[in-house]
Amino acid sequence: MLLLSLFMILLFGLALSLVCKFLRIPALIGYLAVGIILGPYVLNLIDPKILAISSELRKIALIIILIKAGLSLNITDLKKIGRPAILMAFLPAIIEMFAIGLLAPIIFGISYLDAFILGCILGAVSPAVVVPRMVAMIDEKQGTEQGIPQLIVAGSSIDDVVVIVIFTALMTIATGGTIGVMTYLNIPISIFSGSLLGVLIGLFLVWFFNKVHIRDTIKVIIILAISLGLVAAEELLTGIVGFSGLISIISMGMVILYKYRILAERLTLKFSKLWVFAEILLFVMLGATVNITLFVSNLGFGILLILGGLALRSLGVLLSLIKTHLSTKERLFCTIAYTPKATVQAAIGGIPLAMGLISGDLLLSIAVVAILFTAPVGAFLIDISRDRLVPKQQKPQEL
Repeated sequence: MLLLSLFMILLFGLALSLVCKFLRIPALIGYLAVGIILGPYVLNLIDPKILAISSELRKIALIIILIKAGLSLNITDLKKIGRPAILMAFLPAIIEMFAIGLLAPIIFGISYLDAFILGCILGAVSPAVVVPRMVAMIDEKQGTEQGIPQLIVAGSSIDDVVVIVIFTALMTIATGGTIGVMTYLNIPISIFSGSLLGVLIGLFLVWFFNKVHIRDTIKVIIILAISLGLVAAEELLTGIVGFSGLISIISMGMVILYKYRILAERLTLKFSKLWVFAEILLFVMLGATVNITLFVSNLGFGILLILGGLALRSLGVLLSLIKTHLSTKERLFCTIAYTPKATVQAAIGGIPLAMGLISGDLLLSIAVVAILFTAPVGAFLIDISRDRLVPKQQKPQEL
């Protein structure tokens, strides 16, 4: 049954992704549809053994996309961007989180604690949708002089970590744990310690790969293994000391790119191929956990809540870009690029349900509504607006 389930997940996932690409919408919509149809609430064709480890599979997929993000982030470019990159990493997400936290109790009648947990789930940008498009802009030298794609990749990667740390703190309260000053101090501590360890590991890997000549495929395995270990270390250190394995992964990739660009570019191609498989598992497994009846009943109000959050999130983006040299059109593009939800929502959307929160089903349903609504719309708007709003770098004329 397990092998048959994997067969159906991969085959039907790829088939619907091709249909989605033909319709010019993100393939992840097809993956979600497959998960919903094959899952326990519709046809019930997925082996329970796979569903039991779905959260771990989703975490592996998140790790892969963050490795790709790190290998695409140029430290020099980020230094040039400066203050806006720092603000974009947390201000839009925090504003959206508070907006959802205040609106959700009014719309759905849930507690403020559950509402702020939902705000964390919805507050992150999707690397799965945004990063590939920004990497394409970097490759095509579109907006790179202004630092637009670098800014969005950095902000969308780091804001995920900020949101996840706050989410973890709120889940501690919701499940009966205690929270104090150190819980909040753990946010900057997690970012600093994660960054430091990631830099050190990156420097070691650059030295090691220069000294020991091995195939790129083996290098991919080494980096993936280290990344899994970093996330495992974060789980082991929870409650002891603040540490973010996700920030370490991004920092490690950035150092490899800074010190060994040729290798980073080759590794990015390898991880892009690995992501094809991971993406299917991530979104099919999320779809399989969705209670379709609850999802449909909350669709309208869910979209209303999401639009309210996005409106205030856009304000956060504009505030982050104050006193920059970006034009009005370029600022509008940054706002659009910061709307898609998918990866983090898929990774943490089911945790409240798995941990027994009364509103867990509702929170998961709204997370899926956010993915199905913002991922295709956001991706479509990014694709059609980038050439209109962000000028391409002019090639020097030949003499």
